[in-house]
Amino acid sequence: MPLDLGWVRDIRVNRSAVERRAATIPTRRSVKMEWQAGWLLRAITLMDLTTLSGDDTPGRVLRLCAKARYPVRHDLLDALGVGDLRLTVAAVCVYHAFVETAVKALAGSGMPVAAVSTGFPAGLTPMPLKIAEIEASVAAGAREIDIVITRAHVLTGNWGALYDEVKAFRAACGPAHLKAILATGELGTLRDVARASIVAMMAGADFIKTSTGKESVNATLPFGLVMARQIREYRERTGFLVGLKPAGGIRTAKQSLDWLAMIKEELGDRWLRPDLFRFGASALLTDIERQLEHHATGRYSAAHRHPMA
Repeated sequence: MPLDLGWVRDIRVNRSAVERRAATIPTRRSVKMEWQAGWLLRAITLMDLTTLSGDDTPGRVLRLCAKARYPVRHDLLDALGVGDLRLTVAAVCVYHAFVETAVKALAGSGMPVAAVSTGFPAGLTPMPLKIAEIEASVAAGAREIDIVITRAHVLTGNWGALYDEVKAFRAACGPAHLKAILATGELGTLRDVARASIVAMMAGADFIKTSTGKESVNATLPFGLVMARQIREYRERTGFLVGLKPAGGIRTAKQSLDWLAMIKEELGDRWLRPDLFRFGASALLTDIERQLEHHATGRYSAAHRHPMA
């Protein structure tokens, strides 16, 4: 849609109210027993299983893709009474250099490959190179592109430049889904997080994502709450549904349950599906599998029994 600067400038965020609301979610919402196991299984289906390290290798990506196909041991699923469940994560997220490797490894699974792009994580490469990187990843088979915005556009209030940038990325993605990484920990205020969220959606983002996972502050519930409410506002005004992806710092099963509770309360059950909600995760799956084993057997196993890559 066209950039509506009046909408953007009218946005207000009550920081203390947001922080109080976010603080109550872990204390008011707690699921136990088989309901907790069910929610944790759902969380697995919402994961973008991710490896974004400088020492990534084709072998590591292949192991990650194998884990994506079978994220929980078969004997554990049998013990939980869901042995016939075809359980996979939502996607595998890698650097462009490993897109073809991941696409081949996931062939026939139905899982898409997501590629980080546009000079991830800083986003400071020249614009023609950013566009070329998106186009190269789509050509290599990536069906989702996680772009990073230029934070300076937000910090200087240059909403037109931010809109034009994301719109250009959207065009370059073609049929691939665009996830716009806002790097919320570097935007300064919750109000700017809200404004950046709306501008990215106006420019055509299919998802808005909290973080690269490389910032000093990544996904937090206050950031997520502000973004979720902008998604809700956008839906109410336009009828379009945009997804949310928290990434970075979500490492425990309990944290995933907190996020799911927040999403259910703020956006509703429709957002508890992989087309509208994702976790950007690497270590999270290990803890969820350990919690599921405790539910099934009454004991925890060592983390090394649940290798990721």
